[in-house]
Amino acid sequence: MQMIYDMFENKEVKIVQGKKMLFIYNPHAGKAGIRSNLLDIIDVFTKAGYLVTAYPTQQVGDAIDATIELSGDYDLVACSGGDGTLDEVVTGMMKCEKRIPIGYVPAGSTNDFAKSLRISSNMKKAADSIVQGRAFPCDIGSFNDDTFVYIAAFGLFTDVSYATDQQMKNVLGHMAYILEGAKRLGNVKSYDMEIHYEDEDGLDIKIQDEFLFGMVTNSVSVGGFKRITGKHVKLDDGVFEVILIQKPKDLIELNNIMVNLVAKNFDDQHMYCFKTKHITFRSKEAVAWTLDGEYGGSHVDVEIENEQKALTIIVPQGKDD
Repeated sequence: MQMIYDMFENKEVKIVQGKKMLFIYNPHAGKAGIRSNLLDIIDVFTKAGYLVTAYPTQQVGDAIDATIELSGDYDLVACSGGDGTLDEVVTGMMKCEKRIPIGYVPAGSTNDFAKSLRISSNMKKAADSIVQGRAFPCDIGSFNDDTFVYIAAFGLFTDVSYATDQQMKNVLGHMAYILEGAKRLGNVKSYDMEIHYEDEDGLDIKIQDEFLFGMVTNSVSVGGFKRITGKHVKLDDGVFEVILIQKPKDLIELNNIMVNLVAKNFDDQHMYCFKTKHITFRSKEAVAWTLDGEYGGSHVDVEIENEQKALTIIVPQGKDD
């Protein structure tokens, strides 16, 4: 504890040497709601005894660099933005020798992972959860030399999130993704792939097929739709939920696939649905992937591994895992 004196009133004032927090936020995420909530959020952190350093990101990749370069001097890293901002902080933290807990104040247009963790969409309540919540050891995905928090996907609509203009997202919210996605229905592309995965009995399974879409997830909510990957999803069980959709023969078949997917009917004959901790993809041409809603590059060979309980994320008290 440090002691200073107020020279004007000759009063003794106590300053508590508290824990240190790095707060990384995207000032443009969602409808830029962080701007009207920033002071309240920092006030919540300060009242809980944290000395807060605020870092507004300026461009893509800033949150990765800030986490790698600065987090070692802090007790906790909190971030605010969309799932892409969280992805960057997690990516940076996975590269750090010392991995410290991460808190999340969602401010994006969809915030799938926040919904899976039951983090409030109210920014002040989310900040309260960071200082009053509990540590949750969470699975993280490795994707070749990259990292993802809750989804790696390819194919139909997967570029909608990063291809949709930020201003359009801010004005229309989730509807912006739907409008952007609707443009793609007339230009459906499929991918010839050889896939190997380890099933729940440890056996290596091979699939050779032509796919319209594929996703490897660790999330209850995907694209704003809850339970699309099934009812029994746990974020710390060491396995991913995988959905692969075969190429349809015609638009009627495509429509049936989409209806079954929305209805969570995973017994459809055109879908592969399974759980795995390790999966590889090999395609005849480079395929564009999205990681947590951001562009993850184009790849011929992809290896995805579940790193069980690799990072600690602060979640609200009472969350049922």
